[in-house]
Amino acid sequence: MPRDPLIVSGVVGDVVDPFTRCVDFGVVYNNRVVYNGCALRPSQVVNQPRVDIAGDDLRTFYTLIMVDPDAPNPSNPNLREYLHWLVTDIPATTGATFGNEVVGYESPRPSMGIHRYIFVLYRQLGRDAIDAPDIIDSRQNFNTRDFARFHNLGLPVAAVYFNCNREGGTGGRRI
Repeated sequence: MPRDPLIVSGVVGDVVDPFTRCVDFGVVYNNRVVYNGCALRPSQVVNQPRVDIAGDDLRTFYTLIMVDPDAPNPSNPNLREYLHWLVTDIPATTGATFGNEVVGYESPRPSMGIHRYIFVLYRQLGRDAIDAPDIIDSRQNFNTRDFARFHNLGLPVAAVYFNCNREGGTGGRRI
C-alpha cells in the first residue's frame, strides 16, 4: 500500500491534522501542475497560480490557505508558518480568482534549504463566514490549525504541496 506523501513529508503533523481528501482541486503554475512533492524554482512560482476547485453546487464555498512551514529555514523554522496567500468565499466549480483575496499572493523566495509550500483547502459553513482581517496581524507565525478552528472550518478537504529552494540551490527533499 503506497504511503501518503502528505504524511511522509510532515505536512500532516506540521500544518494540518490527519484528514480524508473529499474534494478535487488543482494548482497550476504556468501550465505546470503541482503534485505532492514536486520541485519548483522561485522563477516558476513568481505569479499567482491557477487554482481550480471541483464540485457541483455554487452555494458551497471554500477557503484556500498557502503556507510555508519551513520559514526562514527548515533547520530552524521559527517563523512557522509563513502565510503566502489566503482566499475565502471561493464557490465550488470555480477557482481562487472568484473568491475574496484576504491576503494577497506572495511568491516563494526561500533563501536557505528546501521549503515545502502547502495549499490547504477547507469547506466553509457558508458565504461570508470568515472575517479574517481582524485576526491576521502578520504573515509570520500564522497557524493554519488555529485559523481553521477559530472559523469553524473543521478538517481540510484537500491539500497539495511542492518543494522549492533558492534558484541556484541543488538537491531535493526525499519522500
